[in-house]
Amino acid sequence: MYYSTLTWLVTKDWTREAYSYGYLIPFVVLYLIWMKRDELSSLPSLPSWKGLAPVAFGLIFFWLGDLSGEFFALYISFWLVLVGICWVHLGWQKLKTIGFALVFILTMFPLPHFILNKVTLKLRLISSELGVAMMQLCGMPVYREGNIIDVGFTQLQVVDACSGLHSLISLMVLCLLLVYFFRAHFWKRAVLLISAVPLAVFANSMRITLTGILYKVWGPKIAEGFFHGFSGWLIFVFCIPVLLLEMKILEKLPPISSPKEAQGSKPEAQSKEEEAQGSKPKAQGNEAEVQISWLNARFVVVVILLAATAAISHGVEFRERIPITKPLNQFPLQVGEWSADGRQAMEQVFIDELDLSDYAIIDYRNSPGRQINFYVAYYESQSKGKSIHSPETCLPGSGWIFKQAGTIPVSLSSGDKRFMRVNRAFMEKDGHKQLVYYWFYQRGRILTNAYQLKIFALWDALTKHRTDGALVRLIAPVHESEGLEEAEARLQEFTGNIAPVLEKYLPGK
Repeated sequence: MYYSTLTWLVTKDWTREAYSYGYLIPFVVLYLIWMKRDELSSLPSLPSWKGLAPVAFGLIFFWLGDLSGEFFALYISFWLVLVGICWVHLGWQKLKTIGFALVFILTMFPLPHFILNKVTLKLRLISSELGVAMMQLCGMPVYREGNIIDVGFTQLQVVDACSGLHSLISLMVLCLLLVYFFRAHFWKRAVLLISAVPLAVFANSMRITLTGILYKVWGPKIAEGFFHGFSGWLIFVFCIPVLLLEMKILEKLPPISSPKEAQGSKPEAQSKEEEAQGSKPKAQGNEAEVQISWLNARFVVVVILLAATAAISHGVEFRERIPITKPLNQFPLQVGEWSADGRQAMEQVFIDELDLSDYAIIDYRNSPGRQINFYVAYYESQSKGKSIHSPETCLPGSGWIFKQAGTIPVSLSSGDKRFMRVNRAFMEKDGHKQLVYYWFYQRGRILTNAYQLKIFALWDALTKHRTDGALVRLIAPVHESEGLEEAEARLQEFTGNIAPVLEKYLPGK
């Protein structure tokens, strides 16, 4: 069931810098369970039908993720099924004993892109502001615009790799382990966990400050080469001692934990209650029964549910490959008053990464010579890891800052007074400004966000066996000699001309 999901997790998600710690998590989880081995062996196994509830929810998430191509839903599905199986066979008491280890498994799953993007942007701006303040304290003349830091002799750009997010996620996971072993009052443990966020941001701001100073003294080879990578480790060298010192300070604050509580011993009342439960003949009998035979009703039901899901997911084709109506290499180079000299070719490495079926990249110009870049990518079928890459994810990842983002209506120049709503974004990077329109053409629908993409992909896979679709993106450079309003009018006009032409090439309902 989860072979392709776990393969993607290990070979794709864990290779990303922010989640490279994921390779260690399974070993940490096994160690956390091994620490509880004596307590587990002393408790009876009390199989329970209640464990079928998380298994059932896990299967629901499996189909949501499998049909919509959403890996995060599949990760949650895997976790729920795993917890459910443990509950069915071990019972609630043993499940609680290894509860933290099971919850800790969630840390190896990447967050959804829309959450990552929002957190990345905020952290990047905060890191830039603090970094500028620190450099000014050091007497350096510095000016910041967005995530661009101008230090006079050069410009530093705080892109995602320096946003502090990579360090923050790893530090939060490490801090979660510290909290687990920190036997103190709840509020102290909460303070310790929350403090990892400002600590990581502050440490990353120090990293930016040192980069600016080294850039001035030794040049870009040191600042952007060795130090840029090594300073990521320095963040942990700084943060871990600070967290340990924070634990020492919190221990001194009231309420003070007793020595027994600090060592993690159980209250006397709880120990007596568990001893009484463990001494019941019925519990011991159930444990013996489970150890003698696995072929009980609960086990059979779980096996049937998982086997049926695996058989259907591999045996039934929910996605037919729908060919494009007309090849995009035949897309006209003249659209209204807009004309182009030719088409651009994408490098094969990007085609393989995007896994698209057909595409077109064309630079159109009007009579005054103003340019608009037209890009359309078509997918015959979308599935896990083979779906449309939204500009909202790709463009910020390449350093562009979204100054304005939202949706806007556009009138079509088709004579029938139609209009459609598209995504609009105004972006800046290294002093360059662009206005972007983009939308998703999905089986006759014009969609503007990822939620709609997933919902309709799920519905159409079930009802039509279709997940084909296209991304359309238009980029208008905003020149210094013109205002944003002029670029907006130019893009509105071009969108109204190009959209009706596209409908002849992309499959409809």
